[in-house]
Amino acid sequence: MVGSELEALHLEFTWIKEFRPPFNIQFRDDKGYPYLAVSMGEEYPRAFLARTRVKDGTTYFGPFTKSWAVRETLDLLLSVYPVRSCEKSTFAKARRDDRPCLLGDIGKCAAPCVGRVTTEEHRELAHNLVGYMNRQDSAVIDDLGHKMKEASERHDFESAARFRDQRSALRSIAERSAVVLRDELDVDIIGFASSELSAAIAIFHVRGGRVRGTRSWTVDTELEMDPAAILEQAIENVYELDAPPALIDVPFEPQSSIVLSELLTLHRANAKLKGKVRISVPQRGDRATLLTSVTKNAMLALGEHELHRAHDFVARSRALEDLRDNLGLFEAPLRFECCDISHLGGTDIVGSLVVFEDGLPVKDDYRHYGIASARDDTEAMYQLISRRLVRLAEERPAMRYPTTLILVDGGQPQVNAAARALQESGVDGVAVVGLAKRLEELWHPNSDFPVILPRDSDALYLVQRARDEAHRFALRYQKSKRTKVLTSTLNELEGIGPKRVQALIAHFGSPTAVRAATKDELVQVPGIGDDTAQRIVDSLNASETRG
Repeated sequence: MVGSELEALHLEFTWIKEFRPPFNIQFRDDKGYPYLAVSMGEEYPRAFLARTRVKDGTTYFGPFTKSWAVRETLDLLLSVYPVRSCEKSTFAKARRDDRPCLLGDIGKCAAPCVGRVTTEEHRELAHNLVGYMNRQDSAVIDDLGHKMKEASERHDFESAARFRDQRSALRSIAERSAVVLRDELDVDIIGFASSELSAAIAIFHVRGGRVRGTRSWTVDTELEMDPAAILEQAIENVYELDAPPALIDVPFEPQSSIVLSELLTLHRANAKLKGKVRISVPQRGDRATLLTSVTKNAMLALGEHELHRAHDFVARSRALEDLRDNLGLFEAPLRFECCDISHLGGTDIVGSLVVFEDGLPVKDDYRHYGIASARDDTEAMYQLISRRLVRLAEERPAMRYPTTLILVDGGQPQVNAAARALQESGVDGVAVVGLAKRLEELWHPNSDFPVILPRDSDALYLVQRARDEAHRFALRYQKSKRTKVLTSTLNELEGIGPKRVQALIAHFGSPTAVRAATKDELVQVPGIGDDTAQRIVDSLNASETRG
């Protein structure tokens, strides 16, 4: 028993980190982004490039998208804050030999190894470096400008030149991150994108109104999870090692938003930072604009993740082998076909067939079917499969691989209808399986129990991709048919020529929008008067009734 919802969330997060349960989604950083790190936990803090993060008192900045950006930034920083940047072994050797390294000779290290600065003075340099990277305060640059001017007035031109170079270095660092928020806020802006099996988040780390770093993660969701729950886990993962800023912008409220804010406030307190954490959904202004940008980054990360997965040969091979094993097939379905039925309230019934070979779509082999009449989806599926099997027998000799699996969109009724068509056709060597929506279960004909593939399996990803492709292809064909019907109906009207038809479509954006337009909206189109508009409305309503 715990005393509050906050304690429950804290305990849950601790247990997830400790035990890594198989049904907890695991976010993966989509790249090994480099960081600028300062080891404040050491006696003599060291500045260096890091690929991973650990809880050892080290302060991290970034992540940066390129390693060279970290190295250039570090080089500029060392000219202003010459802290140690060498490995422990190099530092120990310099102390033993009482001779600094090259960086000490050229002024990019204060050389604490040979006592040029005290431990306290060196730590102050490191503290100032961290402070500048945290805020990149323009006051520091202005202060160096004043020092340069004062040194010049004293005719201390060597010091003036040093201050000039330091100010130039800090300006170069600041100019690399453009000002995106005029009020110099510290805020993390989180974008989110998801599909049926995957999700991605991206973050802009904004400090002092400037973007200091960007990062994105992807995850294969293993459960039927609400986006709000995925976002909650994502935020917990993001701040596992980092103290959050006082403001976090998100595209929608995460699950347990209030309790999550309290938990993140505790993280800030543990890092000796003041202020409560507020989770906000910006609706307008610069932050809303940034949220749109970071959401696009999340969508790109998700697209790259799914594209990589779809085209990864090992993953595709594993998916086909898993389908063979889980469905009890004699061989891996190197070529399989997926069929879908689409209609509008029982009318305009169309069917589609898409083909996958070696786990990749073969678009030249896609087919669509007009279904003249059918009582329901099962009869439509029966007709589609029957027509397909007639052609399949003819096409088999020319195929690269023979079709060994037909996947239908639907559960037990649809797959039973497809199996009946297969039996009547006399075609052998082909298995039929249905993919039911919602629970994503695979059904054999006349089976009492479905085949359930793991949510993170490559096999499930492949059949879902095929099903979605078949659905997309069916909808495109259906839209094309309706466009032709509507255009034909308009062309048949007296006084409506092709030019006026095109003017209507151009004005409303699509034939579907023309069909939905009222008489008052139609008369706004140049060349369409009251009588013509009324005839268009009457004709389209009549064709809708006939359809």
